[in-house]
Amino acid sequence: MEELTLLRKMVEEHDYEGALSIISELDEMAKDDKINKIRSFLGILLIHLIKQQAEQRVTKSWNRSIENALDGITTSNKRRSAGGYYLRPEELSALIDEAFPSAIRNASYEAFEGTHSSDQLAAMIDTDQIKQDAFDRIMAYRP
Repeated sequence: MEELTLLRKMVEEHDYEGALSIISELDEMAKDDKINKIRSFLGILLIHLIKQQAEQRVTKSWNRSIENALDGITTSNKRRSAGGYYLRPEELSALIDEAFPSAIRNASYEAFEGTHSSDQLAAMIDTDQIKQDAFDRIMAYRP
């Protein structure tokens, strides 16, 4: 990473303002990476919750995927050394809203063996209930 080389050079040259700027940029990049990882796990969680509600059934495989997604979300969201979380509850809720359209599209390929469009599938479910269920499961999950 050229940022680290530049950071080293700035510190060696006592350009602490520039070094702090690079550190802020690196911190932002790391947070973006965490958010993208959480969003990916959220997509998996939402797909399976959508399928469960739409098809009115549960499978062991879906439950295992939900468990794995919850584990991935909570593990990725936890700050190890600093403590706390990368995303506050309101940010997590906003990310669920953001991830939902993609999840409904992807679930339409899987639910009912892909026989329904995403619009048809969306009409079969209670979107707000699924989003709330996802949020509640994440907040209550303890690995």
